[in-house]
Amino acid sequence: MVPSEPHELSPREVEVLAGVAEQLTNAQIARRLQVSVRTVESHVSSLLRKYGVASRTALAAMNRHRSSSSVKPGHIAQIPVSHTSFVGRREERQETLAALAHAAPVCLVGPGGVGKTRLGAVVAQAASASFPAGGAFVDLAPIGAGFVLRAVADALGLAERPPQPLARAVADRLALGRSLLVLDNCEHLLEEVGDLVESLRAACPQAGILIASRERPGLAGERVITVPPLAGEAESLFLERARAVDPAFAAEPAAIAEVCARLDGLPLAIELAASRVAALGIDALLVGLQDRLRLLSGARGRPQRHRSLRAVIGWSYDLLEEEERRLLRRLSVFAGGFDLVAATAVMPDMAPSAVADIIGRLVDKSLAGVAGGSRWRLLETIRVFAADRLADSGETEEALGLRLRWAARTAETLESQLGGNWQAQFELVADDLRATLADTPAAPDRDAHRLARSLAHLTFTRRNHREAIDHYLAAADRACSAADCHQDLLNGADATVSIADGRPALSLLLRAAEQAGDAGTRTATLASALTLTYRYLGGDDLVSVRAHVSESLQAAGSVSSDARTAALLATAWAWHRGGPELARSAADSARACGDTLVLLGALDVLTLAHAQAGRMRAVQRICQERLALIEGLPTHEPAAAAEIVDTFHSAARAALCVGDLPAAIALAGRAEREDPVGEHPYLSIPKLIRPLALSGRFPEVFEQAPAMWQSWHQAGRPRSTWLSTGVYAVALAHGLAGSGEFDLWRSRALEMAGAQDAATAPVLAAFAVFVDARVAVHTRAYGQAATLVDRAFASFSSRWYESYARAAGAELAVVAGLPGAAEQVAAALPYARQNTWAAAGLARARGILHDDPDALAEAVELWTSIDARFERACTLRLLAGQEQADSPSRGRR
Repeated sequence: MVPSEPHELSPREVEVLAGVAEQLTNAQIARRLQVSVRTVESHVSSLLRKYGVASRTALAAMNRHRSSSSVKPGHIAQIPVSHTSFVGRREERQETLAALAHAAPVCLVGPGGVGKTRLGAVVAQAASASFPAGGAFVDLAPIGAGFVLRAVADALGLAERPPQPLARAVADRLALGRSLLVLDNCEHLLEEVGDLVESLRAACPQAGILIASRERPGLAGERVITVPPLAGEAESLFLERARAVDPAFAAEPAAIAEVCARLDGLPLAIELAASRVAALGIDALLVGLQDRLRLLSGARGRPQRHRSLRAVIGWSYDLLEEEERRLLRRLSVFAGGFDLVAATAVMPDMAPSAVADIIGRLVDKSLAGVAGGSRWRLLETIRVFAADRLADSGETEEALGLRLRWAARTAETLESQLGGNWQAQFELVADDLRATLADTPAAPDRDAHRLARSLAHLTFTRRNHREAIDHYLAAADRACSAADCHQDLLNGADATVSIADGRPALSLLLRAAEQAGDAGTRTATLASALTLTYRYLGGDDLVSVRAHVSESLQAAGSVSSDARTAALLATAWAWHRGGPELARSAADSARACGDTLVLLGALDVLTLAHAQAGRMRAVQRICQERLALIEGLPTHEPAAAAEIVDTFHSAARAALCVGDLPAAIALAGRAEREDPVGEHPYLSIPKLIRPLALSGRFPEVFEQAPAMWQSWHQAGRPRSTWLSTGVYAVALAHGLAGSGEFDLWRSRALEMAGAQDAATAPVLAAFAVFVDARVAVHTRAYGQAATLVDRAFASFSSRWYESYARAAGAELAVVAGLPGAAEQVAAALPYARQNTWAAAGLARARGILHDDPDALAEAVELWTSIDARFERACTLRLLAGQEQADSPSRGRR
């Protein structure tokens, strides 16, 4: 049996689970918790049993999500709700439930109309208690090629977390102990479904997967359960459904049995026939079925059961009035359902009231079903039949054209509602909007272009970033003018930049430059491309890439016929040629042009110019201006989203680099709340961990650090020297707290930076030597003091954390009694003007060096002003010890 939801964990089990999730060994966990290794082993074994998983990796996945509000224990999302009873299928139900207890995918296979969806829904509901991590039921009938993963993610309530691939997010979610994924109506997407299932089996082997399809998917190790027509229960089904229409209905059992036999026991066919019996009577029903079946008896290439189902659908269709048949045909273009507006759109010559009346009649005849609210849907078997009739009538092209116009209008209407209540309506029509766009050729078309551009904007706002980029490219392919194509490529580049994917963004900008209709537009686009290579691009070939783009820009003639182009051009050359004068000129040009987004980009290069000069207070002032500029920017616009994300990143870093720890913490929280992109945790958590560590709030650091480290692994372990400073900050907290994990987190920081030595990692170098020096001071580990001080006073190519390094190096020189310590303190003093933390550290160093209580009191005041609790406590102890004969000025901290 599959384990049920685990009981509440004990506090010790929670601690052990956190250690496992952090990828610590049992010995490391034992040292952290100060218990025996055997005790840890016992807790791990207990956790494995409670969660019903077989490995520490699975336990780690469970810990990541155990407090997630999107995961409801035992809840299978989106199980179809039925308003009729479930008849029969006891054997198939039990067999499927038993099969799901094992890891192999279970496949319900049978013809259309046999009841696979209903059986799958009943099984999913019954099995939910055996899947404590929940899951989802995903109907793939309205899903087009390429969107299976997206449909699964939506059903699971997952959004993209750049740069983590969506497939990874889905796998992580399904790795929660035991999860269940039901994929229904897979027959048109078997290859894509098969690829997804195979990848999920590799990533989360304990997840249960139930597939319903007319064809066997052919997966390795699959358990196929054939869903046959109803036997003895067929008559019960017919009678129950007939009495739902006419409670007084009665007929001879033999006649009912004959109807069910002629329909080969197919539930859908039986229900359709039962819906007609009240009006026709059992005898007329038998005659009608006999005539219809005789017409199909000579058909070739189709199994008898399929002929029976098509016979009853065709017979029901023939009984309709012409206007009913025409509407049913037209409704087949909507795979995901429809409302009255959509139905009227494909029947433009009919009043909405008349369309509504016909829909009601189709529902009464079981040819359409209510999908909730004011929406309806055709069963997939009936929709396919109606689509065949649509083709036979020669109306397909006209109906698809009407659907395209409906889709374009609908998408534009939803787009106009961004910022309001649009998402619920979008979710209802999204599959049909996507399918409609997919049915259009990649050629100029006004309606297709309108749809693609609006759909791109909607999906970007929905945080389906990769999908949005694809739609922007589709819009460019369908644009009717070079100007529209240029704008679509720019939008695609902006969307790509917003998720920090610089390479494809550069490619799109260069493509856009080729579509520019005039020299000024081409210059502006190439200028943006050159700027992008500095702001968002990494790699070993940057020099050659920048040279290529700058040559293209020079070849464009540097035309700047308008203020905006002039500002973009000035910004690009400021990045490329460097220097504070060019940076100031770029900012002045951007202010003059009046474009907020252009100004934000220009202020970024001015920020860098000041940082390279060591003027961190000026950097913070510029970032405060940027924070004011992003107020009111539309977060659903890709270009604005990119600047908002970068502004929060820059402002949080600037606050940290001037030692304003409360501001840095507040900005990290604001960035998390107002993030328009949904940044991945390994990108967002370091913003908070750095100031928390410097503030001495070590328990909070220890709580956040495992999630940061795990999410970095989930994202594929991308190399990043910027983010590695966050990991080194965790090392600082462990070093000062004396937890025994200082070396572990130092090594992890180097792993993230992709460096053997911190000194070789430009951004990490200064921060790393600061941490090493500060921990050496606190632990009185002076063996490498001289080397650390030399490193702290070295020249750093990235100066963001230089003031921290200088202050910590000077204090280490003092407490270690190194020759020239006073000179080191004097050399570091200019940094006190740029960083309050450095000012406090240097005041403490002076107090120790000169036995000066006033300097120590100054340090206490400065530590208090930035809420550096640990440093304040250390300094207060020094101040109290000044009156003792054996002053702690030489290594007693």
